Amino acid sequence: MIAKGKSYDFLENIRGEKRGGATARVVDVLRNAIVMHAFEPGAPLDKARLCEKLGVSRFPVSEALARLQDQGLVDIQPQRGTTVSLIRLADARENMFLRKALETEAVRALAGATDDHILSDLKANLAAQELAVAAGDKPAFHKLDLAFHDILLTALGFSRVRAVVESARLALDRVRVLLASPLRRAQTVEEHERIVAALEHRDGTEAARAMGDHLDQVMKELMSFARREPELFTDWQDWKTDRM
Repeated sequence: MIAKGKSYDFLENIRGEKRGGATARVVDVLRNAIVMHAFEPGAPLDKARLCEKLGVSRFPVSEALARLQDQGLVDIQPQRGTTVSLIRLADARENMFLRKALETEAVRALAGATDDHILSDLKANLAAQELAVAAGDKPAFHKLDLAFHDILLTALGFSRVRAVVESARLALDRVRVLLASPLRRAQTVEEHERIVAALEHRDGTEAARAMGDHLDQVMKELMSFARREPELFTDWQDWKTDRM
């Protein structure tokens, strides 16, 4: 799963993109590689090799790395080069706090107004999630997981709420993929099913509880993972206390 060397064979060649479009595509390709842990936290990034594999000049690569630095995914240090950022637990906790606060209230509000079309979309998504779990298709499951939450936020109809959750979710993507073991994926489907069942019964309190439990479980597993793999995190020492 993790690329230890610098062959970068997993990167897509995007030669032919216009200059402005090339930068956006480089951002997408590199961000996906970081999120999916093709590049592990702390890994050095060879700019010349990236240019070669992506089929672009240094400019879009440099611009893309600067944008990824703004997103907290890479660290750029003059004279020392660029590396994939270690995961910061404090950021993960804050972004999950935002998600929990907004998404629990979103499903609480939706419970009294969830129509058959929304429920149908959610159930179709759940069926696809189950197929992805059975097939062991981690990338497909990740996309379906994101789509499940997006169905709910789109149905809510509050664009600013959706934007805030989307920003928090983007910052958590790397963590979610890191934790997506076969068991965790199966448990996620069950947690999603409880949310949909509560919505189908028009039970806002239970829907909010199910969503809160679902998001809490991610943080519990993250802290457990951090105990096992502390070298992937920049602030593990700050959280080695009972407050976890």
